[in-house]
Amino acid sequence: FCPLTSTLLFVPIGESCTDPVITPSAYTTSDAVISSESVFIVELSLTCANGAQSVTLYADVNGRQFPVTRGQDVGKYQVSWSLPHKQATSGTYQVKFFDEESYSALRKAQRNNEDVNAIHPLFSVNIDHRGAWNGPWVSTEVVAALIGILVYYLAFSAKSTIQA
Repeated sequence: FCPLTSTLLFVPIGESCTDPVITPSAYTTSDAVISSESVFIVELSLTCANGAQSVTLYADVNGRQFPVTRGQDVGKYQVSWSLPHKQATSGTYQVKFFDEESYSALRKAQRNNEDVNAIHPLFSVNIDHRGAWNGPWVSTEVVAALIGILVYYLAFSAKSTIQA
């Protein structure tokens, strides 16, 4: 009997989920004036047909992987990431969610330069990002200065016509 092997046999792993049912919600940055990067947050509720409750998930967005955090409530998960505003173009972002087994296959395919599209995610969520608003084309200071110059010009012109 070897104590090391008995320890390895009881390493906890996440459960696998069959026939996942998800309820997703998402947030993306809409105002670039008050933030330095566009933030994406996906929250979801996950229910598995086999009753699995401690499923370990990983997310993939455009070839970048992120860990998915499990919430305090059973079946609640969240993943977030950020991009510079110029890289976070408007459009639909597909977030692929993998369990431990499919994530291992994805990482192996990436290491071996194999086709990662052959690895099927557990489920996917599409996020619509409208892009981030960069503020008005002309700042309010410029508009105020132009109005001030216009008022001064009109007052000076009116004074000149009165004196003439």
